[in-house]
Amino acid sequence: MKKLRVMAMAGSRDQLLRELLRLGCVEISEPEDRLADPAWSALLRRGTSSLAETRTEIADVSTALAALKQYAKLKDGLFIQRKTVSEQDFLDPERREQAGAVTRRIGGALQEISRLQGEESRLTARRAALEPWKSLDVPLELEGTAHTLVRLGVCPGATDTGALRTALADTAAELYEAGADKQQKYCLLICHRAEEEKVQELLRPFNFSAVSFQGYTGTAAENADRLERQLEENRQAQEKAAEAIVQDAGARDALRLYLDGLNAEIASNTGAERLLTDGTILFFEGWAPAENLSQVEALLERLNCAWEASDPAEEEIPQVPVKLKNNWLTRPLNMVTEMYSLPAYSNVDPNPLMAPFFILFYGIMMADMGYGLLMFLAGTIVLKKYRPKGTMGHMMGLMQLCGVSTFVMGALTGGFLGDFLTQAVKLTTGGDFALPALFTPLEDTMLILIAAMCIGFVQIVVGMAISFIQKLRSGKVLDAVFEEVTWWLVFAGLALMILGVTPIVLALGLVLVVAGPMVQNKGFGKITGIFGSLYNHVTGYFGDILSYSRLMALMLAGSVIAQVFNTLGAIPGNIVIFLIISLAGNTLNFALNLLGCYVHDLRLQCLEYFGKFYEDGGKPFRPMEINPKYYDVVK
Repeated sequence: MKKLRVMAMAGSRDQLLRELLRLGCVEISEPEDRLADPAWSALLRRGTSSLAETRTEIADVSTALAALKQYAKLKDGLFIQRKTVSEQDFLDPERREQAGAVTRRIGGALQEISRLQGEESRLTARRAALEPWKSLDVPLELEGTAHTLVRLGVCPGATDTGALRTALADTAAELYEAGADKQQKYCLLICHRAEEEKVQELLRPFNFSAVSFQGYTGTAAENADRLERQLEENRQAQEKAAEAIVQDAGARDALRLYLDGLNAEIASNTGAERLLTDGTILFFEGWAPAENLSQVEALLERLNCAWEASDPAEEEIPQVPVKLKNNWLTRPLNMVTEMYSLPAYSNVDPNPLMAPFFILFYGIMMADMGYGLLMFLAGTIVLKKYRPKGTMGHMMGLMQLCGVSTFVMGALTGGFLGDFLTQAVKLTTGGDFALPALFTPLEDTMLILIAAMCIGFVQIVVGMAISFIQKLRSGKVLDAVFEEVTWWLVFAGLALMILGVTPIVLALGLVLVVAGPMVQNKGFGKITGIFGSLYNHVTGYFGDILSYSRLMALMLAGSVIAQVFNTLGAIPGNIVIFLIISLAGNTLNFALNLLGCYVHDLRLQCLEYFGKFYEDGGKPFRPMEINPKYYDVVK
């Protein structure tokens, strides 16, 4: 990375930001450090932009796309079908205006539907309130006559209306039950006005509560019918508004292009707000990869900017963003590295160092030609047809590579969906058939276990070698000798001793084990350091190497599960039943191993391997760039 400092005329801001966006390799830094300096804050202020308005537009377009998916029944599928568009069409203002008009039209229809749905809820609630009273042929607005009082009321569903009438027997009042449900009973009360207070006292123990229908005229049935007609009109209006949305279904691609353009505008506006300006000139600091510096230089010279590029100072190292430099083999491993954590800028790129081991380990654990073929085909088809970007693109690329490794290891172990071919041939012809194999998980388990731990030992030694080189580069020679060289001598000495060679090398290694703490520690720590070093290194290396036994365990588990399902399918002796049970079981086994092998492989890399040399905590490089979701922009 190169540290950029750029000054330009404020009038060229929009053109500068647009060209930086198209270039896609410059990250503009937050100006907080500069604004904290009184000398800078007195002269310059943050730039402004239409960032808030753009975010509002993005929300509107996203809502419009969701509405099209809901009302027009448009399906996206598992992967987005990316299309290509020229840069000129991508930035065409006329296309954006047309898409904006569609967005506003759909937004208006959605607001109308929302209003109608709210009105529908109110009408439905009012109709439900009238439902229990429909059998009552009494106008709802009737409150009584000159001498009588008419009241509608409710009481709990468990109320005995016979007992209630009996309580009113000695009064000039009558109670009629209009309807009932589990919660309430709906009653009509008629009483003489002179006995209103007495009747209320008698009804209080029965929890009788008066009900009023303000604004209603006519009977409950008449009002319910009127509300039903209004509900039908409401539903028709909702359908009409939904049809208006469906009519814009053909504009979905235009809306997606508009959304991608707005996301690019977000990047430009974010950059604009990181500029410092006094209205006449503008200034910003940022980062650009060294390999792209010539392109940045050409752009800044063309726009008559004053600029400089320099290597980051030592104190700036923690703030330097990290961009991984990849090729076709290591690029898919970005998925693993980013899931763990990016390396610190002063550390190494782990992808080239991890790729051979990760791909090999995955193949060892899965180890089946059928599964490997499925992985490779799935990755290839998705990459060719959908061209996914980001994590999904890395995952498909990694699936391709691991599929090849899985197929090769399956060929070595003679596995194709377990022993699928063996069972299928036996059911159809009655003959014996088996794929050739160099070794098999069930018969050569101990060999595979030893080989797995040997491969793990190789990876650990490689991690130590990387650590050794890093320490030499940083001037920590003694650390490199006592941490790595010492234990290489111990490992070599143990190997030679097993082979019957005089343990001189082992003795030299043990001398260095003792000498390390004596040289590096002080006082009593010289003694305790010896025991601490021995304990930590011996148990640490032993545990790390033993952890690689999972390579054998997952290979064995996957093979056994596949053979169990094949055997179960072959028991009835019918080829059709065999195919159903075997393929269903192998599908389940494949799905479990696809995830399980990834998790265990990830653990070996992140704990056993990265623990030897990896320093994480890097900031991701986030340049201003056109990064569309639905389209590939062709310059």
